[in-house]
Amino acid sequence: MIPNVLSIAGSDPSGGAGIQADLKAFSARGCYGMAALTALTAQNTQGVTGVHPVPPEFVAAQIAAIFADIRVDAVKIGMIASAGIALAVADALRPHAGIPVVLDPVMVAKGGASLLADDAVAALRGALLPLATHVTPNLPEAAVLLDAAEAATREEMLAQGRQLAALGPACAIVKGGHLPGGESPDLMVAQDALCWFEAPRRDTKNTHGTGCTLSSAFAAELAKGQPDAEAFAAAKSYVAAAIAASDALDVGHGHGPTHHFHALWRLPEETA
Repeated sequence: MIPNVLSIAGSDPSGGAGIQADLKAFSARGCYGMAALTALTAQNTQGVTGVHPVPPEFVAAQIAAIFADIRVDAVKIGMIASAGIALAVADALRPHAGIPVVLDPVMVAKGGASLLADDAVAALRGALLPLATHVTPNLPEAAVLLDAAEAATREEMLAQGRQLAALGPACAIVKGGHLPGGESPDLMVAQDALCWFEAPRRDTKNTHGTGCTLSSAFAAELAKGQPDAEAFAAAKSYVAAAIAASDALDVGHGHGPTHHFHALWRLPEETA
């Protein structure tokens, strides 16, 4: 049976991040994707020029409509935008405990634009984080969630991972792409188990939507019933390959997207 995965996130009209990236990642990982929109954005590969949040009650109505009719095997939460939306999403998901909920706390776009209102951080921390089974912040996001300085070492990553896990999620993943050096390590803290996922840093500007894509691929693997470590390893490997193949795309003049369907598409010269 093909798993069904719901993304609750904002829209990226350029297709590299947000709902569009989530649906591509779900499909590429063999799942049926669904989407409840929290915000419309005006953005491209060079940056965000506008954000239009969806009314919280309509976000809740979208989620309720899905659960009223369709089996949901996993949920991914991305851009929340406002405190009202965070609380509405929490209320809508609370009756549906028992499925994986991956919270990717999207706060800042690749170009630097804020995607989360200041008052939303407390709502996200207090209402959504305890409901999530998995949380996947990068280093700046983890620092905001914990109201702490950004981790600069593996030891500090470990301490913050443990603090995040203590706030409710059974599994906290701290993404170390912002660490200095040539490596990009990620750390999983789950049920007193620790696991480091190592990867070399790739020199490319095609990183638009990598966080959205990683959390969505992770949710897809969890929906298939994969254990946490195996699910994240598969998702991380998928994103690394998507970044490596991104030069096959010609999209925009800024931070280009990853190649979500690198394993399925062939270039014209390859099929000639």
